[in-house]
Amino acid sequence: MTTVKAQNRFDEVVTQEVLEKAIKRVGQRVDTGVHAQQVQYLHSLQSLLIVFADQSAVSLPIKNYPELGTLQESELKALELGFGGSALCLDARDLHISIAGLVSASQPLMEMAATLIAARNGSKTSDVKARAARQNGKSGGRPRILRADPAGV
Repeated sequence: MTTVKAQNRFDEVVTQEVLEKAIKRVGQRVDTGVHAQQVQYLHSLQSLLIVFADQSAVSLPIKNYPELGTLQESELKALELGFGGSALCLDARDLHISIAGLVSASQPLMEMAATLIAARNGSKTSDVKARAARQNGKSGGRPRILRADPAGV
């Protein structure tokens, strides 16, 4: 883990150049977080529906989460998204729950995520793998595995 020492820049003058540099730095960041667009309580399923930007959604049953199980239906309906769409918030109870944490607490969702990640990573080709495949192709392909003849033993 890299430790970064905080810099105190409270007295730095905000010029147009400083502002442009800051905007450029923000644009270069890789966004790896969960950012929901909408949360809705579904009474019929006794669950929360969390919707993302592409309209995909995940339904989380209230009974599986102790922090949600104590809430009244009116409080479940009052849940809002906070922290850039990465958390469920209920100000009346000073409650802030990470959406990624809720999803990671679900064993089936984590198993599905692991399967998807493994499939995606398995289809990646690195420069080294591509070079080795080309080299094997030039020499007639991957060498065959020679096995001892069971009849001659």
